[in-house]
Amino acid sequence: MTSEPREGPGTIPVGRRVFLGVVALGAAGVVVGGAIQSGLGRLLGSGLGGLLPGGDHFRIYSLNGVFPTIPNDMYRLEVSGLVDRPTTFTFSDLTAMPSTRLVATFQCVTGWRVPDVAWEGVKLSHLLEVVGAHRDAVAVTFESHDGADTESLTIDQAHLPDVIVAYRMLDAPITTEHGGPVRLYVAPMYGYKSLKWLSAIRVVNAVQPGYWELNGYPVNGWLDGSTGPTNPNPRLT
Repeated sequence: MTSEPREGPGTIPVGRRVFLGVVALGAAGVVVGGAIQSGLGRLLGSGLGGLLPGGDHFRIYSLNGVFPTIPNDMYRLEVSGLVDRPTTFTFSDLTAMPSTRLVATFQCVTGWRVPDVAWEGVKLSHLLEVVGAHRDAVAVTFESHDGADTESLTIDQAHLPDVIVAYRMLDAPITTEHGGPVRLYVAPMYGYKSLKWLSAIRVVNAVQPGYWELNGYPVNGWLDGSTGPTNPNPRLT
């Protein structure tokens, strides 16, 4: 696979507005809920300090206030598009495949990060091989069970070794709040590229900007803004 020049983080107007809104709420002592939750979802951490960049806790967001609860035995992942064998995978199908474990820093575009997060799942490249992705495909799109979030990667990005369909996080099953039972994890990019509650993967003939890109985020959300394809300090095991 070839690598392409990366875009730098650039200006992130939506992310900045969301972050400033969160800070304002914390300063005012407002309890997040109801209509506010529909925009920001649930927030983990206590007090204003837990919402500032550089903290050591995850902040949990939902685009529309929906946190889909899907039992493992009910989970389905549809993989279709420019493939030879369109397939719907169960949770058991995914866990029976060769697994990859990696440890990396999870970085949000608004500034906060969580170091040394362990992830486990199936390489996206393996799934694409199983379904027979066409050689002339250009990109891969992703859909969420929340009915709102979407994402995409180029076909080369999708084949990076630290891009996985994850079903374990922090050495435990992925919780609903963190996007379980199955989510995308794109280690070399900002967190908005790691779509939660993954429901569908489609191999397509053009890059299709996802929800956050349509609202001002870079299409290529590389962490370091350079041309190299790796996450700072990833460890594949």
